[in-house]
Amino acid sequence: MSQTSQTSAVEAAGGDAPVAELRGIAIEIGGTEIVTQADLAIDPGESVGLVGESGSGKSVTCRAFTGILGFIGGNTTRGHVLVEGNDMTGATSDGWRQVRGGTIALIPQASLAGLDPVMKVGRQMAEVVRRYDNKGDVRRRSLELLDQVQMPQPERVLNSYPHELSGGMRQRAMIAMGIAGRPKLLIADEPTTALDATVQQAILDLLRRLRDEMGMALLLVSHDLGAIRSATDRVAVMYAGTLVESGRSSDVLHQPRHPYSAALIASDPSLMERGERLRGLFGDPPQPGSWPVGCRFQPRCAHAQDRCQDAAPELVDDGNRHLVAYVRSGELEL
Repeated sequence: MSQTSQTSAVEAAGGDAPVAELRGIAIEIGGTEIVTQADLAIDPGESVGLVGESGSGKSVTCRAFTGILGFIGGNTTRGHVLVEGNDMTGATSDGWRQVRGGTIALIPQASLAGLDPVMKVGRQMAEVVRRYDNKGDVRRRSLELLDQVQMPQPERVLNSYPHELSGGMRQRAMIAMGIAGRPKLLIADEPTTALDATVQQAILDLLRRLRDEMGMALLLVSHDLGAIRSATDRVAVMYAGTLVESGRSSDVLHQPRHPYSAALIASDPSLMERGERLRGLFGDPPQPGSWPVGCRFQPRCAHAQDRCQDAAPELVDDGNRHLVAYVRSGELEL
C-alpha cells in the first residue's frame, strides 16, 4: 500500500490512526515464506472480515497482529506492524505483552484446543482476570464476563472442565477471556468452526453486540462468506499468501473485481439465491515455496492471459479504499 493510500485511509477514518495495521508484511515459518504481501488496516470500532481458502495465510496474518509468530516458529521478514500508530516491528516480548489482551486480543481457532483440558474453566478465567484486575474480586469479575457473553449457568461453567461444556459454551468462555482486558481490537479466528448453524448465528450476534457495546474493532476470520457479509463493514481476500482484494463488504461480495474473489464467492452456497447454480472453484491453491511466477491464481483462473504468467500483480487503490491486485500491461487492467 502506498504512503498516499495509507494517509487516505486515516483521513477516511476521521483522522484517527488505525488501531492495528500491517504494511507489506511477509511472514516466514521454517525457512519458507507463508505470507509474502499483507496490507491490512483496521480502524477503531470497525468490523473487518478476512477470507480465503485454507492455507492462504489468514491465521498466520492474525498472529502477526499480536506478536506471537515466534510461538509457532515464525517471524516477519519484511514490512511493518503498527499498533495505534506505534511501530511494533521487532518489539521485545515485554513490549508485546503490553499490547496483547489490553489493546489486541486473539480468540484462536478450536475452542477445545484453546482451553486447558485438565484445568477447570474458572481457574483459567481467573488467570486472565488477575492480569488486568489483580485487586478486585476475581470470581465476581469472571461471572460478570460470562454474563456479558450471555453464558447460561455461569456458576456451573466456572466449576466445569472444558470437555463438560458444549462447543458453543466453550466458545463463549473463550470470548469472555478475550474481552477481559477490554481490548480495542478483538481478533476472532474461525469462531464458528464445528458449531451447528443455530449456534454459529448466536456467536456472530454476540460478537456484533460486544463490538457495539464496547466500541471495539473486530477482525473476523471465516470461510463462511454469508457470515462475513452480515457481520463486517469491510472484507479482505487472501490467496496463496498475498492480499488480492479488499474493500467495503457490500462492494467486494456483490461486485468483486479480482477473479479469485469472484470465484470464491460463486462457490459459496451461503451467498447463492434459491435456484441459482453453484459453481465450484476447480483445482487446489499452490503450496508455499511452490508458487507460480506472476499471478499466483492464473493456473486456476478462467480469465488468465499470457502476461499473467510473467508480471507480478500490484495492489492498486481506486481512491475509495478498494484495493485490487492488478497485472499492469499498458493501461491498468485485470
